[in-house]
Amino acid sequence: MNKNSVMLITGTRKGIGKSLVNYYTQKGFEVIGCSRKDVNFKFDNYTHFCLDVCDENSAIKLFNYIYKYYNRLDVLINNASIASMNYCMLTPLSKVREILNTNVIGTFLFCREAGKLMKRNNLGRIVNVTSIGTQLNLEGEAAYTASKAAVESFTRGFAIEYAKFNITVNAIGPTPIKTDLIKSISQNKIDSLIQKLPIKRYSEFTDIYNVIDFFISKKSDFITGQTIFLGGV
Repeated sequence: MNKNSVMLITGTRKGIGKSLVNYYTQKGFEVIGCSRKDVNFKFDNYTHFCLDVCDENSAIKLFNYIYKYYNRLDVLINNASIASMNYCMLTPLSKVREILNTNVIGTFLFCREAGKLMKRNNLGRIVNVTSIGTQLNLEGEAAYTASKAAVESFTRGFAIEYAKFNITVNAIGPTPIKTDLIKSISQNKIDSLIQKLPIKRYSEFTDIYNVIDFFISKKSDFITGQTIFLGGV
């Protein structure tokens, strides 16, 4: 995508989302971000919304704003995610619903509304964030990995439906990255997970930028419905 392209990133208050905002604003994108709480940073080419990604009315209002002020959306990155690293027998149903609402419903809503807006210009790039956990069947992560498996399925389904509008839909599955999402996991468990990988290290933010840059490039208009897992999974 070109400088001044319009990009929407979900879950921008911290972690991967915050890093993506910093990276793409510096590259000249007009970036809109959202999270449930306000952010502690400002950029001239960044606009923030406080909302829950699984709230349909809030999502529609956000996309109406983008249409009103930019009349286009070039890139959507569905990054917002929550996890609960816990055994099934110890996981309350309320937590499972929260995971599914954010990771699955939120991704669906934003893909749906982005598709409507991107269709107007017959061009768009959507990148969903999944996890290597869907491939490794990790102990104590059943609800989280099931939600991310749904994201991968949505990615393939949306890719087929949106291809006729020159909209590509792909996904990236990082290995563990040093963000708040993994703070509650014991170091022993993280080390054990990394040892299962062919390339035995944490993901870096630059690894994620590299894949997203590839997916959203104009030259990647023949790449859709794909998931790239980092670390050789």
